[in-house]
Amino acid sequence: MLQINDLSARVAGRLLIDHASLTLPDGAKAGLVGRNGAGKSTLFRVITGELASESGSVQIPKGMRIGQVLQEAPGTSESLLEIVLAADEERMALLAEAETATDPTRIADIHLRLNDIDAYSAEARAGAILSGLGFDAEAQARPVSSFSGGWRMRVALAAVLFSQPDLLLLDEPTNYLDLEGTLWLETFVARYPHTVIVISHDRDVLNNAVNSIIHLDQLKLVYYRGDYDSFERQRAEKLELQQKAKVKQDAARAHMEAFVERFRAKASKARQAQSRLKALEKMKPLASVIEDHVAPFAFDAGERRPASPIVRMDDVAVGYGDATPILKRVTVRIDTDDRIALLGANGNGKSTFAKLLAAQLSARSGEIVKAPGLKVAFFAQHQIDDLRPDESAVEHVRRLMPDAPEAKVRAKVARMGLATAKMDTKADALSGGEKARLLMGLATFGEPDLLILDEPTNHLDIDSREALVRALNEYEGAVILISHDRHMVEATVDRLWIVADGTVSKFDGDLDEYKQIVLSARRGGKKDKEKDSPREAARSREATPPPPKRIALGPIQKELRNLESRIEKLQTQTAALDKRMAAPGFFEKDPRKAGEVSRERETAGQQLAEAEERWLSLSAEHEAALG
Repeated sequence: MLQINDLSARVAGRLLIDHASLTLPDGAKAGLVGRNGAGKSTLFRVITGELASESGSVQIPKGMRIGQVLQEAPGTSESLLEIVLAADEERMALLAEAETATDPTRIADIHLRLNDIDAYSAEARAGAILSGLGFDAEAQARPVSSFSGGWRMRVALAAVLFSQPDLLLLDEPTNYLDLEGTLWLETFVARYPHTVIVISHDRDVLNNAVNSIIHLDQLKLVYYRGDYDSFERQRAEKLELQQKAKVKQDAARAHMEAFVERFRAKASKARQAQSRLKALEKMKPLASVIEDHVAPFAFDAGERRPASPIVRMDDVAVGYGDATPILKRVTVRIDTDDRIALLGANGNGKSTFAKLLAAQLSARSGEIVKAPGLKVAFFAQHQIDDLRPDESAVEHVRRLMPDAPEAKVRAKVARMGLATAKMDTKADALSGGEKARLLMGLATFGEPDLLILDEPTNHLDIDSREALVRALNEYEGAVILISHDRHMVEATVDRLWIVADGTVSKFDGDLDEYKQIVLSARRGGKKDKEKDSPREAARSREATPPPPKRIALGPIQKELRNLESRIEKLQTQTAALDKRMAAPGFFEKDPRKAGEVSRERETAGQQLAEAEERWLSLSAEHEAALG
């Protein structure tokens, strides 16, 4: 159990947490929410001991292991799998000691402990986690140094997930994941056997992965049971009741004050006036309801709309330099009112396709036809680095409106959602969310007909994301969206395209169906991935109508029964082996035989873990088929 008692914390002289208390039960999955800059990451630093609190305390049970994602996995020649396996320090230490130990009693203790921590299935578990985060078997064997920073962050995440700490702290883990990795992580966190606190602005993660919400608001911590939607309802009801109580108290206070003022001087009423004065002194004023309203986004399309199709591609190929093309055989059409989300794992070419649409890349072959006068706006998260650090938002906008009066320039900045106090702040001193707003406003300055957004939400809190959803739904032009935020995709688009296998194709299912395909592929092996890839699933769906449920469910039910029987046998086998290894003097009597039994136990444990993974995967498919 994690207990926070009367905690206050300050960073750079700014008070972020003020006499806050919280009790989090063991095994809880909690989402930590609050506006950007409220102090969520600061709370993590206090829990881990990295930052000393100003007052109060954080009480953690003795021996509790706390895990959080490192800033980046080391860029060494070690393979991904080796880095992740090394994260379980106890297992590595025991294996190293087992190589040199000579005392039979100690050898027995080592093997018993290895058995207790399920060390024999470690490689299978580590491989499953890496696979879930987008690394196939070939990638898992490559050195970490061969991957870019974003992919190394995934390795760091895989390492902490594999180490299975008693308290897992995740700070915006989806910022470096694609939608596919985010879907897998949701399922992993929901099933995690220990306590989790996750900072996230992703509504679907907070609805699907956690069972409670910790709200950091007005320097206090408030605990709510349930997912994020439940939290919103509870908080709205609480604010409504608080507002009603405040109005009622204010009316009672005004009535008493009026009575005292009127009758204070009359002898016959003096005692009653004094009584009311005392009552006023005892009446603790209720806090006013303070709601921080988020600034809206605004995207204007041109008054004259181009005719459909605004973009048509026929057998297009595109890539970088002289290297092999990233995408080939791209034949698509975009109309004036299209709202399209691009799905597919990172590295498959989503951003490449977006740059092709934005004319930042040229086609190597094929034909691209665009509507005359088509205006395209392109926002990509990495473009934040292109802002001039020494210029304010007003100065950035003035470059685009050199002849406009000051009032008009500032009005344009205000429409981007930047407060008056921030308009003259240098870009380098703006928060990530403020930079994103400025860049989005600059990108859409020319009233575009086609708006392309590549991961627009990374620096936006939940309320700002909702404001972006509203703006996209009010925008009258076409939209191409790349996002790991499932809620944003579902709330703003009506068509899904898959970028996979070196091309772009339509996906006729919804995101729930896509999630099942992704989870199934990432739980299976390489052949399963190829067979169950979203693009292959889409092709299969177009080629043949879906079979009746009773036919589709038959093979799944049969395999489930076979797996249950196999799991039962493997459990019996591992239990028998464990019993043999636990017998007194087992390792002393015949060390060679003991080694064979240990290896047999390791193999059986790995087979059991793989069978259980397959059973979980099939069970999810079975439930989905039943609807």
